[in-house]
Amino acid sequence: MSDARRPGRGASGAFAVVTSLFFAWGFITSLIDPLVAAVKGIFDLTDLEAQLSASAFFIAYGVMSFPAAVLLARRKSVPTVMIALVMMVAGCLLMLWAANVAIYGLVLLGLFVLASGITILQVAANPLAAVLGRPEGSHFRLTFSQAFNSLGTFIGPYLGAVLFLQGLEVKEGTAVTEAARSSSLAGIDSAFIWIAVMIALLAVFIWASRRLITDAAPPPPTETARRGIVATFLEATSSRWAVLGGAAIFLYVGAEVAIGTQMALFLNSDDVLGVSLEDAGKMVSLYWGGAMVGRLVGSALLTRFAATSLLATFAAIAGAICLYVFAVGGVSSGYAALSIGLFNSIMFPVIFTLTLERSTASEEATSGFLCFSIVGGAAIPPIVGLVSGATDYVTAFIVPAICYAILAGFAIAASRAAVRHRGDNPAATVH
Repeated sequence: MSDARRPGRGASGAFAVVTSLFFAWGFITSLIDPLVAAVKGIFDLTDLEAQLSASAFFIAYGVMSFPAAVLLARRKSVPTVMIALVMMVAGCLLMLWAANVAIYGLVLLGLFVLASGITILQVAANPLAAVLGRPEGSHFRLTFSQAFNSLGTFIGPYLGAVLFLQGLEVKEGTAVTEAARSSSLAGIDSAFIWIAVMIALLAVFIWASRRLITDAAPPPPTETARRGIVATFLEATSSRWAVLGGAAIFLYVGAEVAIGTQMALFLNSDDVLGVSLEDAGKMVSLYWGGAMVGRLVGSALLTRFAATSLLATFAAIAGAICLYVFAVGGVSSGYAALSIGLFNSIMFPVIFTLTLERSTASEEATSGFLCFSIVGGAAIPPIVGLVSGATDYVTAFIVPAICYAILAGFAIAASRAAVRHRGDNPAATVH
């Protein structure tokens, strides 16, 4: 290893900057939960219409994952990260415009642009976190970075509830006052101003560290990685297990996002906890905090139990909790629903690695397809919103219950399938 590429204090500093990116996108992504509740009141929307906020955000994964992979393959890491950060700032500016003119369509456009930047950032930042330091520490570095991502998802809903939901109520029969509406729009405005400033500062730090990051970045991609979007997609879909794994990611992300985005409205309803919408929004942090704790516990459990068994168990428990909420309702169902995050914790990385081990497609094509499948976060929430609008928030839990049941079946099928590739994938992201 040349002196220019030898990890040292400079590499540690660059790693710290890259790790801050993980926190940033976790924080921003989790703001969608209180935002769904806020726009429902601000714009007088149905549950289905409010859930389009989540759809506008997560559909970016379906649109941008393969282009982001091609962009990274054809450019160096730093230019790709800078493009992502510029897109994120543009998304924030669109959100500021939307808050000032109070147009819901602009909110959806801003969320899509913001999420497109985050998608590109994830594709570029995960391998960077793995390589900025000594090779033997790559797994620790990525895990450490992902812990900061989870910290962001824990803090985001609480601060979002304080900024977006103060004085806002959306229960049937209540009217949103002009003061509460203005306060919520001002909160959205303030939040995205500060996020834009934070991203701009991160861009400065990344640019200042560009030489060090470039020296430590992964080697140039192979010709396989340089293939176009269509060829990569076709290769992935030619593998049965890549398709099955993509379906599993689709259902997992869809269920997790749908529960999170409706959690505040669910806890706010009189037949559950009946707390104020702001307090309910703050409690959503417990849902994501459970995922953060679960990743720590799950990492230890995965050293003692088969990944397929643990995935089947966690999916079955999450599904059972959803059925409990559906069948029982009441105060206990509110606290039970919050605990689902604990069992969501290991699902993404385990589905990801199980699929990579069994797929007949290349790792690049399989990984790209799995990231593309995060678009489930755009598809499942509107279905849940449609069900809750037609019935109630308790009944809507039947949708994620079905998703978790299928995931348990995926885990059982994976336990019986042949493993084709045995190896770690330190660049796999954790949603």
